Amino acid sequence: MVCSFSAVFPSRRYDGPRRLNLRGRRFVAPGVTRRRAVLDLSPASYALLPLRAFLGATFCFAGLQKLANPDFLDAASPISIQAQLAGSIRRSPVGDLLQPLAHHAVAVGVLMALGELAVGLGTLAGLFTRLAAVGGALISLSLFLTVSFHSSPYYTGSDIVFFFAWTPLILAGGGPLALDSWVAAAVARRAGAAGRTGRAAAAPSAADPVRRRLLGVLAGGLGFVGLLTAGLTAGIGRALHTPTRRAALPSVGTPDASASPNSPAVSPAPSSNSAAATPPASTQPGHLIGSASAVPVDGAASFRDPKSGDPALVVQPKAGVFRAYDAVCPHAGCTVGYDPGAAMIVCPCHGSRFDPATGEVLQGPAPTGLAPIPIREADGRLYVD
Repeated sequence: MVCSFSAVFPSRRYDGPRRLNLRGRRFVAPGVTRRRAVLDLSPASYALLPLRAFLGATFCFAGLQKLANPDFLDAASPISIQAQLAGSIRRSPVGDLLQPLAHHAVAVGVLMALGELAVGLGTLAGLFTRLAAVGGALISLSLFLTVSFHSSPYYTGSDIVFFFAWTPLILAGGGPLALDSWVAAAVARRAGAAGRTGRAAAAPSAADPVRRRLLGVLAGGLGFVGLLTAGLTAGIGRALHTPTRRAALPSVGTPDASASPNSPAVSPAPSSNSAAATPPASTQPGHLIGSASAVPVDGAASFRDPKSGDPALVVQPKAGVFRAYDAVCPHAGCTVGYDPGAAMIVCPCHGSRFDPATGEVLQGPAPTGLAPIPIREADGRLYVD
């Protein structure tokens, strides 16, 4: 007598693809509505939560910080988006593509801040996680190409690290504790309920409208929270902001006719003495930038490099010794200034410090020192090559 396995164990008959639920108590067929069968809640599934929390919080902070600081959109500030765009245009490998954006710098700054905030909120909440991760990767890539491209070695720049940090979320999604997972579980429960009431055939078609409705409500709510937070942050930041007094820099006179027509005069830093008359003309090689008396000892004055067009800085660390540097910070393209109290050249954007005597970087994040500009003094005037 032949006895089949199914006849002996009818309750254990296997008639299709099934999987064991996470409790390990019974077989669960695909499409079952139990939440633990739909979601992967194994310990390994939580591995991306620290990365998701860090990236989300960092991008939220970056966006809100820009909105809270009025100087970010003030063209007169050395830390403004206008100044950073100008530096990127000169140094970035995609500078030509950035040129048209310089005329819409305020819009670019606002969109960047709101984009970072949207990416951060979506990542923290786990809503459209893959889409948020793609947005974060694109923002990081754009910052790498415009800000930290020249970091040497390349791994000292943070933007390329952020770019690759987004790839696990692009590939794997948000995992547990994410609104995406909650929506998937809710849709599965709805489909399972339809199956148990004899409407199994209609369940798949009913799932999509439910999913779209849930995602729409959640996205609208998260967007409202984001815009409300952005508005409050911008308002509070402007209410608490103390405007920086920017003293008008007096002119030291116009170079004589022997100078290059593109040679601007030196403008003294706030610590400089009163303007001095330009000495008589002298036939000297190079570009005349102004009077040596405009640069105080242990002080600095600004000018524009005739060769590159970049803002530049001339300092006099001790009497009769002049040093000139390109004033564009090699980190993010901001315009550096001289701090007479600390006797250092300082970047106002991220705090890099440079030695006024050599231009070498004393404190990062700038990867290198300031580019030197050959300068000499003759007949009381300053000339650059």
